[in-house]
Amino acid sequence: MLKRSGLAATAAIAVPMINKSRYQLFAHAATEYTSKAVDLIGRSTVIDMLSVMTLDFNKEAKWFKDPETFTNADVQPYVDSGINIFHQSVGLGGPTAYESALQYFAHWNGFIANDVDHFMRIDSPSDLKRVKKSGKIGMLLGLQNSEHFRRPDDVDFFRGLGQRVSQLTYNSRNLIGNGSTERRDEGISDFGVAIIERMNKVGMAVDVSHCGDRTTLDAFEISKKPVLVTHSNCRALVPGHPRLKTDEAIKKVGEAGSVMGITGVRMFVKGDEPTTVEHVLDHFDHVRKLIGPEHLGVGSDIDLYGYDAMPPELNKQLRAGYKGSYAFREKIDIEGLNHPKRMFDLTEGLIRRNYSEADIQGILGGNFERVLTQIWTV
Repeated sequence: MLKRSGLAATAAIAVPMINKSRYQLFAHAATEYTSKAVDLIGRSTVIDMLSVMTLDFNKEAKWFKDPETFTNADVQPYVDSGINIFHQSVGLGGPTAYESALQYFAHWNGFIANDVDHFMRIDSPSDLKRVKKSGKIGMLLGLQNSEHFRRPDDVDFFRGLGQRVSQLTYNSRNLIGNGSTERRDEGISDFGVAIIERMNKVGMAVDVSHCGDRTTLDAFEISKKPVLVTHSNCRALVPGHPRLKTDEAIKKVGEAGSVMGITGVRMFVKGDEPTTVEHVLDHFDHVRKLIGPEHLGVGSDIDLYGYDAMPPELNKQLRAGYKGSYAFREKIDIEGLNHPKRMFDLTEGLIRRNYSEADIQGILGGNFERVLTQIWTV
């Protein structure tokens, strides 16, 4: 097994070499990766800007109730993944949004504090720089809805609890603006302007991944700091899907000096079958062509194992929570990107598509590190 730090260097002595250019990284898996991919992961601070710890919410509840049930065997897949920072973010809303958010941050802060040997909360630019060397798993806390902000002062309060990213809306309307599947999108309200201004002031990142088209464009117009698209894809490649970003919005990402994280969620990748890793790479290529590779990142929008591995009843409940416009199919994940070592497979794909080493390091995390450093600096 690779150590948590010094991934590339360790590979040379701890991993059996299959030939001069390919490695079998893990004893329990037959998949081989090129030495170039292994080296790039080893040299990069790898950030997944939307990857929750688990989609098995029953297991999560058990961890929260008794953190000691999270064992060394549980932590190993996160170590093996090569991902240094996980953006832990879910969608909370409704009349109890404030109370739900309090509980959410209490749970995760308690979980992280209980296992400081393995976990580190990512709060600042200096944390981004030191997490890989620390050998710990970086946890970046966010929410995929800002409905818990009842007034601008709440932004300051939740930042004090560790929140560093907040998506303005989920799929529906709130007092700030409109979500991607809302019937109409009138953009951001006066209240929303005040929330964005406060987020800029305290150094909390504005995310518009699930926002409607007008709300997305308004956010870029209003914010004085770069606005993130942590996890979305290109509507030009999946025409008509409301959850994806238009070329107009993607160009705003470039103008703002920001970053867009590409996801491997199946219906966001292609409208029909077959849907493969190559079609995911097409979204990277589309953004690269529009605004350049320095604005690309990864926002997988899954846990280490994907939606299709969820307990069936939880998967059924999840699907029921979305409108028909989400266009769920039998499978939600992409084969090849639905396992803990997916960053290695993605890196292999970017190498195939002739991205430079510098471009790949940026996509793996350097680009998000750059823009988060800018946003968080106050």
